[in-house]
Amino acid sequence: MIIPDAEALYCALLDEIRAAYPADAFGAPGGVAIVGIHSGGAWIAERIAHDVGALEWGVLNVALHRDDYAKKGLHSKASPTALPFAVEGRHILLVDDVLFTGRTVRAALNELYDYGRPASVELAVLAERGGRELPVSARFTGGAVSVPARETLVLAHSVDGRFAFHVEPGSGA
Repeated sequence: MIIPDAEALYCALLDEIRAAYPADAFGAPGGVAIVGIHSGGAWIAERIAHDVGALEWGVLNVALHRDDYAKKGLHSKASPTALPFAVEGRHILLVDDVLFTGRTVRAALNELYDYGRPASVELAVLAERGGRELPVSARFTGGAVSVPARETLVLAHSVDGRFAFHVEPGSGA
């Protein structure tokens, strides 16, 4: 199996986002807010926010809304949700690293709605790997990747902000 190039996928994702939104969509007061799903999605969201000049971005911790919470519990290094803006009526760009079953996105939407009802939510993911269990799709995708169902595609980031993927054995969900 070939490990996908996370930096190339990031560039493709950023190009899609820039092409879809007006130049001032993220930099205008009350404009589109970027929200990343902890942890890989948060890293990507922060970099996108920097690259598009976003005024506001935040992080969602979806642990309490996951359907496997009883089995996994809280991750010891998880940061709490931090949304330094009002969600009510906002256009939100929700960002995650890998879209697989759709269960994490469902949990993220539940967490997001705990803070208010956005005007709209669009999903951006670095890697789309298929295997959907829920009717979830991303508007923006860095690219499709092929990973065996029983393996997990894991995003890492270096101190200089660059992304890299590696594969770990596991449930894949």
